Amino acid sequence: MKKLLLLLFFITTFTNAQNAEKEKINQVLNAWHKAAADVKFETYFDFMTDDAIFIGTDATENWVKPDFKIWAKPFFDKGTTWNFTTLERHIFFDKSGKTAWFDELLNTQMKICRGSGVLVKVGKEWKIQHYVLSMTVPNDEVDAAIKIKAPIEDVLIEKLRKK
Repeated sequence: MKKLLLLLFFITTFTNAQNAEKEKINQVLNAWHKAAADVKFETYFDFMTDDAIFIGTDATENWVKPDFKIWAKPFFDKGTTWNFTTLERHIFFDKSGKTAWFDELLNTQMKICRGSGVLVKVGKEWKIQHYVLSMTVPNDEVDAAIKIKAPIEDVLIEKLRKK
């Protein structure tokens, strides 16, 4: 009986700790999105690790943090940033509890987008190390989306094949 109670205690403790970390990650991601909406350049980028990667919706948007900052700076300077609010989010952890990954559905100016990424624990803080933003396309509209994309992306496909 004591072993069962001890096991239940450890399971409860582990679950509570993981839920607390999920809440911290939710707070980080929500604050990161809010920093963009509030046009807070330094705050936005402080949520990311120094070696962070940001992958945008365009096939050419694969940036290391310094390059992403250069790309984003004019938008922040003009006050024309983006406003993403979370509709749904799922968070997962590795066995160490120091790496987490997530996926989220976002309400954006592009309608529903999907974000996914990896966070790492740096000291007691969670930092975004990798983020991917994707536009969603309803399955019934894929053919129409392909027609729009094809002229631009066919050229890019050929260019990338030649590398």
